[in-house]
Order: sequence, then C-alpha cells, then structure tokens
Amino acid sequence: MHNPPWLHVIPEGGALPVDLLLPTAGTTHVARLDGREMADMDAVFQSFYDGLRLPDCFGWNWNALSDCLRDLHWLPADHRVLIVEAADAALPDDPDDRMVLFRTLLSAGRRWSYTRKPDSTALGSLVLVLCCDPASVPLLQEGLQSCWEELIATPA
Repeated sequence: MHNPPWLHVIPEGGALPVDLLLPTAGTTHVARLDGREMADMDAVFQSFYDGLRLPDCFGWNWNALSDCLRDLHWLPADHRVLIVEAADAALPDDPDDRMVLFRTLLSAGRRWSYTRKPDSTALGSLVLVLCCDPASVPLLQEGLQSCWEELIATPA
C-alpha cells in the first residue's frame, strides 16, 4: 500500500522521523490510544473520548466519532498526532466494525490532509500512526488499502 503522507503503519517498537510527526512551529496535541483496550464499540468510543478529550456532546456512535474527527476545531491545537498502539488488536471479534473504525480514521485523515488557502496549499494538521505486531503489518496495510480504495471512490 502506498500510504498517504499523513498515515504511518509501523511495527510496535518501530520509529518514525520526528519531522514526519511534528511541525516546526505551532501547538501539537498528541493522543495515544491502545487497540488492546478497544474490545468492543463502547470501549472504542471511550478510548477516543478519553484520549482525544472529545466534546461532552459526543454521541457515542460511529457517526458522532466521524463528525468529531472531521471537525477538530474543538481541540485547541494547530496540529494533531493520533497514535493507536496495537491497532491490529482493536475490535478483535468484530472485523466489520474494525473496518468502520479504519474508514473513520482514514476519512478524518483525508479531511485534514491538506488545507487549501488562496495563495497556496499547506500540509494538513492530522497525522495518524498505527502500530501493530510486526507480523501483522502486511495484513493491517491490506485492510487499510481496502478501506482507502472505498473511501477515495466516494466524494469527500
């Protein structure tokens, strides 16, 4: 899979250059979530609520999570880095909802990937880092590729 520049899939214990994650200026909010704590949908929503400090009006469903991630103005920062450790362990008994989670993350990444300004285009303000067991990297990338192809086939 050729990942968009704002999406990084790495094995647990892997590393990324700092300049891929952090801008040279501005405030950055970093949220670290753990896929092992996302056993079901309620746990997914709780993890995002706690980790990102979602607004109190969060509706505890996929549409609400998508809305919050696509409109990050409630999170006072110029840039956001979302790290999901053990991403391959999220929703282990529900592969369909795991794909919904990945589509939701990719949709948010796509939304924030670039900002068009009258005089230029600037790199976006959301970076997604999905960590997983080294043996799971190809499978996770394959699932993300499938979600990405679905997503880009539909209008933004």
